[in-house]
Amino acid sequence: MKRALLTLMLVVFLVATAPLASAQTELSMWYHGGAWAAEHQVFIDLIEAFNTSQSEYTVTLEAFPQESYNSSIVAAAAAGELPDIIDVDGPVMPGWAWAGWMAPLNLSEGALDGFLPGPIGEWNGELYAVGLWDAAVAIFARRSVLEANMIRIPTLDDPWTGEEFDDILEQLQATGDFEYALDLGMAWTGEWYPYAFSPFLQSFGGDMIDRDTYTTAEGVLNGPEALAFGEWWQSLFERGLVPGTSQDTGDRETGFIDGKYALQWIGNWVGVSTLEQVGDDLLFLPAPDFGHGNTIGAASWQLGASATTEHPEGVSQFIEFAIQDEWLTAFSDATGLAPATPNAAAMSENYSVGGPLEVFYELSNQQALIRPVTPGYATLALIFEKALADIANGADVQDTLDAAVDEIDADIEDNMGYGFDM
Repeated sequence: MKRALLTLMLVVFLVATAPLASAQTELSMWYHGGAWAAEHQVFIDLIEAFNTSQSEYTVTLEAFPQESYNSSIVAAAAAGELPDIIDVDGPVMPGWAWAGWMAPLNLSEGALDGFLPGPIGEWNGELYAVGLWDAAVAIFARRSVLEANMIRIPTLDDPWTGEEFDDILEQLQATGDFEYALDLGMAWTGEWYPYAFSPFLQSFGGDMIDRDTYTTAEGVLNGPEALAFGEWWQSLFERGLVPGTSQDTGDRETGFIDGKYALQWIGNWVGVSTLEQVGDDLLFLPAPDFGHGNTIGAASWQLGASATTEHPEGVSQFIEFAIQDEWLTAFSDATGLAPATPNAAAMSENYSVGGPLEVFYELSNQQALIRPVTPGYATLALIFEKALADIANGADVQDTLDAAVDEIDADIEDNMGYGFDM
């Protein structure tokens, strides 16, 4: 009788405590790529694997269309209803951190060893976000076209010089075989401008802002180097070497493939699909060097913790799980973007040794420059975009750059330096 009573009490105890033992703390996550089926599925698989790998946390995912994602974050921040895990575009992260929407991460020592620089989201000396991949741009070309015109094929170690590149554009245009020698992607607006075009400015020796202080654009966006860039930029359109700001989106998507454009300035996200159309004739070439080295943009979408999360340790634990090489490889295979570590690249379908996109990993590793790391970046980017579009459309170069500098500096002053010493 006593044994039976003890058994009954044990059963009752186990039943009563079982829900407590199995309960997991929920971590909400918002993600911007709900329309991208392949990438979205990898996130679903990643979250399922994390949830079953441990008993403390369970991540729940809410996917948004990219067009509405940032506005949803802004509204949630105003209402104090941010998710635990935030998906954030790399150059925007400092602004979100400065606004108090994000909290620093606490990853294990060495967790980011070997990472490409672009996916590491640091602000004010602290780590706020980590990306699982990076995007990289290159000049897409056909080997047959270059060889037929006796044009040297550049390499990472020996890129085209700025003068050489300009002569090549003139030469290709003069053949009459193409509508334009180069497609810059003027049909794309917004972030494409600072991401894709500021590297040309930087190669001339200028920049969007003075990175020593982050308190002014004076001298770097309107100095002699920037003026030389602006005049070259405007000349591309005046000489008819590139499509203008009224370029059709469809031509941007297929113009190079269809043979309308001899060269195209575009990213690894279309590398595989372009290869499928063009075949082994396709080359991915490094940016030209206009005298101050050649750079490309860096820092794509990243994961971080909201400032309102009550479980920052859980967010960091999830991110550490996500940056394992197997998941970096899975995202790369699904998206065509460069994985964040050399080990993941070696395991990937496209970035392994001899893989079709192998060169893009080294482009990101050797040439990538993160866009200006300042909370004022969102405004800076819009001003830069307008200035380049105006110059492309014939505006006076010096006056336009001076006006852009005045507008940038006024915004910095209005926001008390965005945390930098004025």
